[in-house]
Amino acid sequence: MLSETERPPTEATPAKPSPWAGLRPLLLRLHFYAGILIAPFLLVAAVSGLLYAGSYQIERFVYADQLTVSQVGTAALPLSRQIDAATASHPEGKLALVRTSDDPEATTQVLLNVPTLDEGLKLAVFVDPYTAEVRGALESYGSSGALPFRAWLSKLHANLQLGEPGRIYSELAASWLWVVVLGGLALWFGRRRKRYARPEAGLTGRRRSLSWHGALGLWAALGLLGLSATGLTWSTYAGDHIDQLRTSLSWTTPALATATGGGDHSAHEGHADPTGAPAAPVGVDQVMAAAAAAGIDGPVELVPPKAAGKAYAVKEIDKQWPVRLDQVAIDPTDATVSSELRFADYPLGAKLTRFGIDLHMGLTFGLANELALIALAAGLIAMTLLGYRMWWHRRPGPRTFGRPYPAGAWRQSPKAAAALALTAIAVGWFLPLLGISLAAFLTVDLLLGLRKTK
Repeated sequence: MLSETERPPTEATPAKPSPWAGLRPLLLRLHFYAGILIAPFLLVAAVSGLLYAGSYQIERFVYADQLTVSQVGTAALPLSRQIDAATASHPEGKLALVRTSDDPEATTQVLLNVPTLDEGLKLAVFVDPYTAEVRGALESYGSSGALPFRAWLSKLHANLQLGEPGRIYSELAASWLWVVVLGGLALWFGRRRKRYARPEAGLTGRRRSLSWHGALGLWAALGLLGLSATGLTWSTYAGDHIDQLRTSLSWTTPALATATGGGDHSAHEGHADPTGAPAAPVGVDQVMAAAAAAGIDGPVELVPPKAAGKAYAVKEIDKQWPVRLDQVAIDPTDATVSSELRFADYPLGAKLTRFGIDLHMGLTFGLANELALIALAAGLIAMTLLGYRMWWHRRPGPRTFGRPYPAGAWRQSPKAAAALALTAIAVGWFLPLLGISLAAFLTVDLLLGLRKTK
């Protein structure tokens, strides 16, 4: 036997690699793929979103003649007179709904169904509430009441003006945005940086771009994650799964009951004409007075009954904080409240969904919300361009494009790759476009890795 002094020195046991050492190459590769191939979709979404966030102020300027009165009067005329003025100016239309405002300078919007307009469009007739003067008419789009300029930007942001097929672009962008943000955060904090909230000074070239890219990402991360989550609710494929999830959790938005319990209410006690003729339904002025007595105020939308046995729906439409979104149904025969729906009674999930969507649209905090969205969009644009600049800095020669991070990282870290693959399968089922594109990226990367090992 060898003595202790004669024994050859043993080699030091290699340190076991940390989970992060195996995961980081995968995240780098995934972040690279997303940055190069998905970033154009994010860039288009950011630019169009920035334009849409500014559209509210532009709309108020472009359509100032229609949206505002020439002179504020002492008292508004009865709503019935305003509706009569609107329908008289466009006799081809049928009353669809009316939107009033608590802004003394705002006009009343009387929306008409006109046979010549496309589905989903209404003709908004703008009436001076003090004089019943019709100040113009414009097409109004969807439940938001967007006018032509904002509606055009909304479609550009949602589907690039390409209709239903164009929605794939926005769903792809929303599906990948949260992946890019969370992956970027993991890579940034994995470097154990000390100055998390601002770019590091004294850097040049790629390192300077990386520092700015990461600092902007840290500031914008929470907002971008919110935009991704709420944007997916409008999507085609992931949106269906989100709706199913909300239904299973009882998070759907409740609807106001407008049935009055019968069809012909003309024989109600005290409402029949002495001659035996049916009593006339109450007018919109009585309906609005009954709604006001029930606590409905602020900007209000009035929807007339769609058929016999249905009530007027009177809804608060103030989505700015604090929100006013209560609704009541008013019986058209006696102006009594037949049902009500208070925002305070919404399920928590429905409230959060409402807040999230309205924040995404720039409604909840008014101008401050719009400016925050503009800042988020500008930050995403800057991060995307900085990402491409970093790729350019990685080019091996002055006449070549930037080289990618080494392929085959999935094969080098099989456990991390397996865990990521299982996660991707689950997430890919819920977010189909993310799953399909991620599977394509993974397949290409595996093939490239195999090719290099031959």
